[in-house]
Amino acid sequence: MFFREIDDNLTLKLMEISDAEELFDLTNRSRVHLREWLPWVDATTTLDDSRGFIEHTLRGFNDKKSMNVAIRYDGKLVGTTGFNNLNWSSRIAHIGYWLGPDYQGKGIMTRATSSLLDYAFTDLQFNRVEIRAAFENTKSRSIPERLGFVKEGQIRQAECLYDHYVDHVVYGMLKSEWDNK
Repeated sequence: MFFREIDDNLTLKLMEISDAEELFDLTNRSRVHLREWLPWVDATTTLDDSRGFIEHTLRGFNDKKSMNVAIRYDGKLVGTTGFNNLNWSSRIAHIGYWLGPDYQGKGIMTRATSSLLDYAFTDLQFNRVEIRAAFENTKSRSIPERLGFVKEGQIRQAECLYDHYVDHVVYGMLKSEWDNK
């Protein structure tokens, strides 16, 4: 079971099926905001969809292929983050995240991502962590930029968001760079 207490207000915790209602409620309240950058929002229409997502994340964790967790701020589920992909042979992790709009601007995602970096480089002994974000998603891109990731390039039309394609900016952090911070 994964659990990290970042500070008195902020924790990361592996999701459980019992989180499904709270996750679905947050998704519904954030739907318009999330839809701009995430392709799965329209397919999440019922509580069972959120349960299915949590079951998927638990399988990924048990199979050591991924690790997606709930972000809890003052006890409330406010978003998710984690490693969408864990490549053990190359020691590379890919971080993804989203946060409800009411909780942005409080440093939550920067602290959560920093904690994941510590975990990836210290506990998992990975060599590289990557974050990809849509070119125009300045809020999402500000997280790796704030944490000192290297902007490594841009992938054209990397993702289809409903009726259009978006470019992705690729950010990378190496263990040696993180250790020197």
